[in-house]
Amino acid sequence: MPFRYRLQKILDFRIRKKEEQLLVVQKAQQAVFIAEENIRKNNEEIQATQINMRKADPMMYDAYDKYLIHLWEKAEKLEQIRVEAQRQLDIEKQKLVKLEQAVKVLEKHKEKNREAYLEEEKKAELKQYSELGVTRYFAQSKERQEEEDQEEQEILRQLEQLEGS
Repeated sequence: MPFRYRLQKILDFRIRKKEEQLLVVQKAQQAVFIAEENIRKNNEEIQATQINMRKADPMMYDAYDKYLIHLWEKAEKLEQIRVEAQRQLDIEKQKLVKLEQAVKVLEKHKEKNREAYLEEEKKAELKQYSELGVTRYFAQSKERQEEEDQEEQEILRQLEQLEGS
């Protein structure tokens, strides 16, 4: 009879939950990457605006200043978004670690049960071989006894023939 783990459904459920959480972690990582990319683009736009401001007409300085202030405020908001996304990513990673631990615990339990099952099977097989050995020994003993009895009867017949002659 092959090995059947009695908690296999629970193990499968935990593995499925772990895989789902892995997808959530990947989405959270993607959100962090997008936030960092937005920050990078905003910083490039700030640098480009500063360079263009140096070349611009002095009458446009006020407009450039307002636009730079807008970009810096946007940078602060983007940084807050990135921090929030990073915090969410950390939370999801912690959940993933807990789910992985739960899976590992059950997998270890399954392996121990499998080893115990194999050990039990081995003991049963050895017991069966032992019983076969005992049976074979008694059969051989009986066979030897019968051969000895036949030899004794043959010797007795020979003695009777010798005495009768």
